[in-house]
Amino acid sequence: MLTFPAFSSGSIQISSNQAASAVVLVTCLVLLVVSRLTPQLTFIWYCFVHPLTGAKDQKARLDKFYEGQADVYDATRRGLLRGRKTMLNLSAGHLRTLRANCPDKRLVWVDIGGGTGHNIELMDQFLPISSFDAVYLIDLCEPLLQVARKRFAQRGWTNVHILCQDASDFVLPEWQNSSSVDPKGSVGFVTLSYSLSMIPNFYNLLDRIDHVLSPQEGLLGVVDFYTAGKNASLHEKAIGGESKECGWISRWFWQIWFDFDNVHLSPARRSYLEYRFGTIKSYNGRNRFVLPFIVRIPYYIWLGRPRTADISKSCHVFEVEGGNTIGNCSPASSINVTKEIDSTSVPPLELGFPITEQQSESNAVIVNITPPLSSFHYQVNKPWRLPYYEHPVHKEFRTFVYSFTWEDPYVDVMHLELSKDDSMFVITSAGDNALHYAIAASPRTIHCVDMNPCQGHLLELKLAAMQSLDYADFFALFGEGYHPNFRYLLDSKIAPHLSSSAYQFWRINVDAFTTPSKSFYLHGYSGWALKLARFIFTIAGVRTDVERLCECETLDKQVQIWQQKLRPVLLNPVIVALMRNPVFCWNALGVPMNQRRMLLDEGSVYEYVRDTMDPLLSTYLLKTENYFYLLCLLGHYTPTSCPLYLTHSGFKTLKANEGSAANSFRLHTDSIYNVLRGLNSWSLTRALIMDHLDWFTVNSKDVDEEVTQLARVVAPGGFVFWRSAAKHPWYNEVFERSKFRVEAVAIRTGSEVALDKVNMYASFWKATKL
Repeated sequence: MLTFPAFSSGSIQISSNQAASAVVLVTCLVLLVVSRLTPQLTFIWYCFVHPLTGAKDQKARLDKFYEGQADVYDATRRGLLRGRKTMLNLSAGHLRTLRANCPDKRLVWVDIGGGTGHNIELMDQFLPISSFDAVYLIDLCEPLLQVARKRFAQRGWTNVHILCQDASDFVLPEWQNSSSVDPKGSVGFVTLSYSLSMIPNFYNLLDRIDHVLSPQEGLLGVVDFYTAGKNASLHEKAIGGESKECGWISRWFWQIWFDFDNVHLSPARRSYLEYRFGTIKSYNGRNRFVLPFIVRIPYYIWLGRPRTADISKSCHVFEVEGGNTIGNCSPASSINVTKEIDSTSVPPLELGFPITEQQSESNAVIVNITPPLSSFHYQVNKPWRLPYYEHPVHKEFRTFVYSFTWEDPYVDVMHLELSKDDSMFVITSAGDNALHYAIAASPRTIHCVDMNPCQGHLLELKLAAMQSLDYADFFALFGEGYHPNFRYLLDSKIAPHLSSSAYQFWRINVDAFTTPSKSFYLHGYSGWALKLARFIFTIAGVRTDVERLCECETLDKQVQIWQQKLRPVLLNPVIVALMRNPVFCWNALGVPMNQRRMLLDEGSVYEYVRDTMDPLLSTYLLKTENYFYLLCLLGHYTPTSCPLYLTHSGFKTLKANEGSAANSFRLHTDSIYNVLRGLNSWSLTRALIMDHLDWFTVNSKDVDEEVTQLARVVAPGGFVFWRSAAKHPWYNEVFERSKFRVEAVAIRTGSEVALDKVNMYASFWKATKL
């Protein structure tokens, strides 16, 4: 027999109320979701479903495409159109620099394809719209311009004007209404924000911009999608920046996908842009807003200036002051470079004769860069960084090896006998010591050389930050190793002083300064050693003792903590065995195989650590004197224990007189031998090559060739200094054969006396050119 449950009228009434409530709740949720997704649904409909048939021309096509989505345009493009804010922030900083010498000159901004006026409103955050004499928004799409009119009316801007025109032959009212305004060179700033890829006649557009943009103070800013070939030439990389290449799948897919909406991503537009104008900054990124790590739309941010700009100063620095004549990536001589260039006759990208012929050594690799020159030539500030091409060897250096310099500059200065007339040659490393020499004596020239481009990027950042930031921000970056607003400072203040290559590196590695729990000095290969030390101290339970050691007011207390707490940890057999490991020596300590062999020839690792640390801790207070080991223990500097460039006085010296002390820096990204080969005979008076020669095998011919070049470029009476892991390095004899008088500055004899505040080398040598 079947039975059915009995329902009372009350229970039925309750169920009906519940059902009604559920329906209301679901309806509200649906309405809420639909209201929130209305902009996205509208965007999807007009971009992927709504047909565009029947449009007669470009204007009709644009009006039909945007008429139903103009009001939701800004809301739906925030994630898709990346880089607009960065481009405007960068542009504002560069405009200030370009106009520093002519602040009263009329400033006109033309925003081409600006649509709803979002860029102009956004720019007001970085450079007030009131600082422009006139702003023109040019677009061919009337529905988008209606949004812009409402926006500007609400803001009350009277200097902003909207023109519904074809961008390829735009005409400003001031050119028509006033005979005194010559269109040529009358515009100071032009932007193309995701519009260059949508304008059919882009050749005419870019030619027109080149004609009306001010040759010396004018700036062009572009942000857009792009595709590029997989194998760009070295010269194209020097212009277009790193990571520009696209794989064939990415290149094929995005060109076809965007072509459905008449957005053209073929390389032609960007190639002509970089050909027609001189590149100042170029950043290549990937937009991952849809499916991170899967959907990656290539986009670029680009700043440039007319090729008619006077770049003679940069060329002179690179070719004359930088000694950039052989073995380096240099353009031909700057003679006639600044002659007026016919805007209708542009030499080819890589073909054509160099401006002058150069004589070179046999087998010398010479790269003659014909116009358009690299981004190094068109940078708007001090040209510290010499041009270089990205070679495969550079890709082996994924980041900087040294975040701090590991030689004592105070001892160097005691023996260098520096003066303002000296010309120096140093290894870049982290740049700390080179900055110390500039503060101590302001020598005429300081050639900083490193094959690792990331070390050059680091020194560039320090020089640029010193020029553009106040002391508090500067110390936060390089003293504390942390600044939460580094990204903003980079784009708005530091970038105008950086080369394009350095900017792209730091733009990608912003988190090196913005991670609260990880100081900048814990990054890079040297950061691995510092992190390992922290881990060891934590496991051993002596982290508190480390902090106490760095706070000691007396040497007696410091030695006590060292002997009782930390010495047993660092001289533990496990730690000693780890330090013997060649992989650890290279990746964490930067000690190559040959130098490790020299170190072990002098004694055991246990003896080395003992003889290094014992005299240091009994001679120098970490709190006030030895910033090298304080950094290793704490992961950051303090105001009372830091390199000279991080002190108030050092910072003030480098920043004085518009940073004139920093004018002596010339940063080379090449091998020591190649840079020496490019310098004139007797052009150097002081050279410090650190422990560089320890890296070579005994009797290496490379050492003979390098010392031969040093003998050629160092003037009689000039000095060469080096440190070594050996007490009597084998290559001393090479210097003596090359007409140098070699003498020891100091040789380590045991654990009683420290050679300097680092005390990691067995000897310190000086060679005088006879």
